[in-house]
Amino acid sequence: MGNKDFTSSISANISAEEATKRISNVPGWWGVTVTGSSEKKNDTFTVKMTGDSFFNFTVEELIPGKRVVWLVTDCYMPWYSDKTEWTNTRLIFDLAEKNGATELNFKHQGLTPDIECYKDCESGWTHWISTSLLSYLTTGKGSFRPPTK
Repeated sequence: MGNKDFTSSISANISAEEATKRISNVPGWWGVTVTGSSEKKNDTFTVKMTGDSFFNFTVEELIPGKRVVWLVTDCYMPWYSDKTEWTNTRLIFDLAEKNGATELNFKHQGLTPDIECYKDCESGWTHWISTSLLSYLTTGKGSFRPPTK
């Protein structure tokens, strides 16, 4: 079990193309400060959390209606002993549309139970995918909460 990446799945009555656009609008569902762009392959963007924490991403793959992959190229999480624990991990959003609904399977590749932030990140991602992103996909409004740390 120690190497099992975090995953979460949701389904929404929205086209997969529209879901791709909404995933790429990071502030709409993550409720964070974002600089840069996340709308096409090779775009880069930075997510700022509390204090001096940050996450730099590169859009590694973007196939509208099918797949979005963000590579974490750098990060700083001051509340953990390994402050760059997410570096070289990937956020993967796989989409499949069927009968007017889109099934979204999310994986944080590299976020496994054997790393320090897993417990906090597991509850964080569960909220951001199952609550906030789902709300954004279905109502156009995310459901924000304070960061875990």
